[in-house]
Amino acid sequence: MNPRLQGLGPNATQQVMIAAQALDAGRVDDAERQLARVIAAYPDHPEVLRMQAGIHSMRGKHELAVGTMRRAIALRPQDPMYHNTLGSLLGNAGEYEAAIAALRHTCQLQPDLAMAWFNLGVMLTKSVRNEEAAEALQRAISLAPGHLSARALLADILRTRGRVDEAATEYRRIIAAQPTAGLAWWGLADLRTQHFSDDDIAQMRAAQARPEASEQDRVTIGFALAKALDEHGRYAESLDALATANAVAQRSHPWNAAAFSASVASITDAFDPPRATSAEPLGHEVIFIASLPRSGSTLVEQILATHSSVEGAGELPDLPYVLGEESRRRGKPFPLWVSDMQPEDWQRLGRHYLERTAHWRRERPVFTDKLPNNWIYIGAIRAMLPEARVVVCRRDPLETCFSCYRQPLDANNGYTRTFDDLAMFWRDFDRSVTRSTSLHPDAVREHHYEAMIDDPETQIRELLAFSRLPFEEACLRFHENRRDVRSPSATQVRQPLRRDTARSAQYGALLDPLRKALGLPILGA
Repeated sequence: MNPRLQGLGPNATQQVMIAAQALDAGRVDDAERQLARVIAAYPDHPEVLRMQAGIHSMRGKHELAVGTMRRAIALRPQDPMYHNTLGSLLGNAGEYEAAIAALRHTCQLQPDLAMAWFNLGVMLTKSVRNEEAAEALQRAISLAPGHLSARALLADILRTRGRVDEAATEYRRIIAAQPTAGLAWWGLADLRTQHFSDDDIAQMRAAQARPEASEQDRVTIGFALAKALDEHGRYAESLDALATANAVAQRSHPWNAAAFSASVASITDAFDPPRATSAEPLGHEVIFIASLPRSGSTLVEQILATHSSVEGAGELPDLPYVLGEESRRRGKPFPLWVSDMQPEDWQRLGRHYLERTAHWRRERPVFTDKLPNNWIYIGAIRAMLPEARVVVCRRDPLETCFSCYRQPLDANNGYTRTFDDLAMFWRDFDRSVTRSTSLHPDAVREHHYEAMIDDPETQIRELLAFSRLPFEEACLRFHENRRDVRSPSATQVRQPLRRDTARSAQYGALLDPLRKALGLPILGA
């Protein structure tokens, strides 16, 4: 018997085991039903608490999940699996540094636990620490050669380094060993240099139907299948595959569009009029690049990172972490404490952000922070780091929303699952950015993807000038830059600018539901 289940009666033991299986498969409703029968009788049992924490996390209640897991660890402090679970929950909450610390502690407690090394690799990857991530993943694979998720993530890192053929070979090996490996199927699709055959389409359909495929596998295979069907011109079938994949993903991570809109409005209101800024002129070292996903932000970062003075750091978690830390310190959520802040408080937060990101200034004096949703925090950026520059990337709303709908983005992007949620998110973005730009015209630049395609040299010169960087010819040849790029556009930005990235025209009236949600003219009317 599993020693973690000691102290539970036979029925409770069975129910906890069933709940654990449901959680592993992503069936949060089933897990919650099973555990509800146990909680009343065993509210303080550490394994019951661990299951509860997992359910809270999948419901998006991250603070409650972490707190519940810490209660479990207090009862079983030397259990490596408990620290491993805490690391995963902290990562789900976006607290990557804390997650890395918890997972390193797990690896110290049990150095041969491949799962912990894999999870550590995941969190290091999310923190854009790819060299350390690769070491952790290689350790996981050495302990468990059959750990296909670790191999898939290592293949992703090969992709970020531009080693596309090697990555494709590794993904194919993984699929041969496990046909239901959704991460590998999507990895192939995301390379954008691989074309799927009719046989691949048949294999993906068969893999989705296999009983051993998890819900997450079915989701990621569904997105890869949609990409393959799109390549073959089977657009209606592609949309059907996307609708199914997004519906499955939405079950595990529902999105509350109204609550998000209210949150964005409250944050924007809190910084209008602008707050008194840090007394010290902090922030000349950083260029924030904000956007919806799939709006050309990776292209902007690639251009800037080709400049001799700029390090492209990728999607850094540090700004929301600093703001969250201040919320915990003050005992109330952001932005309720904004009115209490003095210039010295904003200076303290600005310094803390710069300390956390010092890693990215070891070789070059300026770095980019490309976390997409930082558009929500432009007011806070201006207060903390008054010398920082913010580039907000825009793209045609129909193309942006459709492109988001076609990507298996993580749980934090739950708005991408339906056309209505996407349209509401777009409107929140549009209102907030328009307002921030009007309040801070010298520090916030709206960069339009279509304008870049039409006249790249003019746009690149204006981008560099806004960023207070002298013009360098190399920035016009950004595609020659071999830096690591960790985003769905990694392959694309290593190529000269393309004019064929728009997809909505091929789908015609099939996208009328999305056009209607966005308030755009309907083709089929």
